[in-house]
Amino acid sequence: MDWKSEYKYLLWLTGIFLFTYFMPVGNVVFNEALYSAFELTRWYAREHILLCLLPAFFIAGVIAVFVSQNAVIKYFGAAAKKWLSFLVASFSGTILAVCSCTILPLFAGIYKRGAGIGPAINILAIILTARILGLELGIARVVGAVLFAVIIGLLMHVIYRREEAVKATHQMTLPMEEEGRPLWQTATHFFILVAILIFATWGAPEGSSGLWAMIRKFKWWLVAIFAGGLAFSLIGILKIKLMRVVAGASVVAVSTLLVPSKPLIPFVTGIVVLSILISFGDEESQAWMAESWSFAKQILPLLAVGVLAAGFFLGSPEGGKGIIPDTWISGLVGGNSLGANLFASVVGAFMYFATLTEVPILQGLINAGMGKGPALALLLAGPALSLPNMLVIRSVMGTQKTLVYVVLVTIMATLSGLLFGGLF
Repeated sequence: MDWKSEYKYLLWLTGIFLFTYFMPVGNVVFNEALYSAFELTRWYAREHILLCLLPAFFIAGVIAVFVSQNAVIKYFGAAAKKWLSFLVASFSGTILAVCSCTILPLFAGIYKRGAGIGPAINILAIILTARILGLELGIARVVGAVLFAVIIGLLMHVIYRREEAVKATHQMTLPMEEEGRPLWQTATHFFILVAILIFATWGAPEGSSGLWAMIRKFKWWLVAIFAGGLAFSLIGILKIKLMRVVAGASVVAVSTLLVPSKPLIPFVTGIVVLSILISFGDEESQAWMAESWSFAKQILPLLAVGVLAAGFFLGSPEGGKGIIPDTWISGLVGGNSLGANLFASVVGAFMYFATLTEVPILQGLINAGMGKGPALALLLAGPALSLPNMLVIRSVMGTQKTLVYVVLVTIMATLSGLLFGGLF
């Protein structure tokens, strides 16, 4: 037997055995952390898998199949103008101001088509920060997010300039793909799916009046309108047979009539119907389904492991306690020392934040004595990274690039926190 090729499996098996052998079952802290792991996983499945990730997989599939490689390379490729790449990425992040996990399949889609590396910006989260945590912290987050997108993107480009140069040379030699359909058709199909994703995940605002509350009230009607648009797109753009689409739409309509008080059921029914329709469509439609399924297979298992680990170590948003006590965290992030900012950056990098949940979590930590500098460090590192995201990013662009990206985000967040804490 060749142990050089088998030692990794031996180490994994040994580690799992030792953990299970010495597992302190019955210990109150351990049991609560274990409960929190499953509580977070259940919450994640209910709040994010169906409404966020499944639509995002289909959108990623559209990018991988329908969006021409030339268009991706033009705006995001290794040889693209960096300021243009960051501008387009930031604008995309503004439109897709939903859960950070939703970005993962979309990132995998454009990276697979030849995109370079660099983060995007979520403007909705920044606005909420300024509203709840104060204008100073909101402005600091805006500046920090923009600097992150530019500086980290440039640093990744410089660090991997040789690889990027080879990639750019290769991309320049690629034959020009012929567009299978007019750009407006692809864009229409893409933005219908994006609109369904955005309105399906529309959260409840603080007040009960105003535009955001109105959208929240009628969000499922808006989803239904865009779902109708998707049906027309399947017929007119993807050329799926009319009677098949009508039959699928009828199934969704019946599920809506049977359980009108539970809109999630017709939403899931619609996803199943869409999967069946494109699985038995033409070659292009089948390729869309194949790519979407490929992203799901790659990302979902890694996210599940990451969410379980995050819940076990750091607790759940429903109040469950992790193995690491909250008092340790709040006690280590007071003041504005280098250690406090670094610790906040590291905790933020590994902790899972659903979009906008970082604001109330941070509000509680600030009330417990967290300094302004570490607060900003956590705000910048938290939504940019998480343990589940790291696992998925590693599977897309490799261990080395992921480690470099994580280190850069942590360093940038720490320095930003130090500077902000020193000024304010």
